[in-house]
Parts: sequence; structure tokens; C-alpha cells
Amino acid sequence: MWLALKNLFRYLRLKALVSFARLTVWWGGLPKASPDSIIQIPSRTGRSIKAHYYKSTSFTPGVPSPLLINFHGSGFVFPLHGSDDLFCRKVSTSTPYSVLDIQYSLAPEYPWPACHNDAEDVVNWALGQPDAYATSQIAISGFSAGANMACVAAASTFPKDTFNTLLAFYPPTDLSMTPESKSPPEDDGRGSDMTAKMARLFDASYLRLDPDKADPRVSPALGPVEKYPENSLFITCGRDSLCLETERLAKRVEEKHGESVVLRRMEKCGHAWDKRAAPGSHQEAKRIEAYGLAIEMLMRTRQ
Repeated sequence: MWLALKNLFRYLRLKALVSFARLTVWWGGLPKASPDSIIQIPSRTGRSIKAHYYKSTSFTPGVPSPLLINFHGSGFVFPLHGSDDLFCRKVSTSTPYSVLDIQYSLAPEYPWPACHNDAEDVVNWALGQPDAYATSQIAISGFSAGANMACVAAASTFPKDTFNTLLAFYPPTDLSMTPESKSPPEDDGRGSDMTAKMARLFDASYLRLDPDKADPRVSPALGPVEKYPENSLFITCGRDSLCLETERLAKRVEEKHGESVVLRRMEKCGHAWDKRAAPGSHQEAKRIEAYGLAIEMLMRTRQ
């Protein structure tokens, strides 16, 4: 009884703090996306998982399309579905890949492993649609928390070769480390762009059921790398406190799979810099570079 009350109070506290943090997102305006259509994908919970669908401009009716499944950034708590609209549209107009951009479960209402269950359900659904999607040409991508999900799906959830490509943009990959122990390799004099206080809230909400933080399904940097696709791209940011943990993971994947693995650090860029890059800025140039690397990686599988 006492434990149940303790967990309830913990949840209510986290819910209040996250709701306040979400207000800053709502006041700033939620992402506005322009997909070609919206698909409702069934989940194991009985609810539908919303997906924005971007049809490839090289799509041929009656021919299964290569597919990229993307997971947006969120800190595992923020409702930012649609924030990758520019990236998804770029992929659909520059490659043969159509894109599914997924709205997954968020914490603290739905803590770990809910979002990973959603990812598994979405991938299994796509694999069950061979008339629509080329099931031997499914790629997976994500930004921030969504990139953690993509890494977990590739390395832990599915068999090797389920995905022909992984695109991971600035993911948290080692949640066994305290936020205070993480620091960006580049110091701009203003401290980390992702404060330890906010990171603690993210972690407490996402991990409120107290899973083992060293579990590879929580911290993919601590797990095996054999199942990562040979075509894997890791994008890190010099002013991001998550940079070094992801670079350590990427180097392990590179040691396993060789030169087909690409690790690129975007210098003078902070976490999620691509979502707020001003026209003509250094950050915009780096966004063009990063998205271009992703396009090149996807096109490798078409040669």
C-alpha cells in the first residue's frame, strides 16, 4: 500500500513538472508538418499509433517502395511529432524512400518501454505490408530520444538485417551515466545546451518504473553492436553533452563493420541545432551537411 502511494506521488510530481515544461513548447508553437497523408497503425495496446506519411517522388504505383521509419526527438516527454518534417520531405524528394514519421508514446504517462513497444509494433506492421513496402529495403532513423529508439530497434529488438540503414542524430545512448557527469567536448562559455536539471527530469520520467539503466534497451551504448546495419550514420554535436557517449558507441560499431559506418561531429552546434538553424547561418550549413550525409547513406543501398 505504501509503495503504491509512493509511486503515485512520484508520478503526480513528474506529471506536474513535465506539464509545466510542455507549456513552453505549446507557447512556442507546436511543430507544423505537411505530410502527404496520415496513417493510423495498430498497436499491442489497442490504440492507434499516428504516422505522417511522405510518399517518395520516385514512387511507382504497384511497386513496393523502400521505406524509412523515423522517430522524432522528444526527451521522451515532449509532443514534438512533426518537428522532422523538413528532413522527412528531403528524404522523400531526394531518394526512392518513402517515409513514415511516428508519433510514439511519451513519459511520464507511458514510461519505458512503451515507446520501444510502439517502435516494434510499427516495424512489424510495415514488414507485414509487402505489397506497399519493399521489406528488404527498410531503413530506420531518429533524432535525440528518437535516435535512441532507432538504435535499440536495430541492435536489440529485431534480427540482424531487418534494417538496411540506421541514421542516428545526436541520441542519448548511455543513461547509466548521471547528467552531471556528461559535458560537451566544445565549450562555448555558456555551459551545456541540455542542462543537467532538465536531463534529470527527462530520465526520471522515462525511467520511472526503475529499469536497469545498463540494460542495452535503455542504454544502447552498453550493448552488443553485431546487429547494427553496416550502413550506419551517427551525427553528434560539439556543444552537446550527449556527444561523447554516442561517439564511443559509433566507434564500436565502426570497429565491427568497417568504413561503411560514418561518424560525423557537427562543430559549433548544440543539441537539436538543426531544428532552429537560421537562414544563412553556420548551423544551417551544418544541417545541409548532416541531411546530405543521410541521403548519401540511403542511396548506397540503391547502388
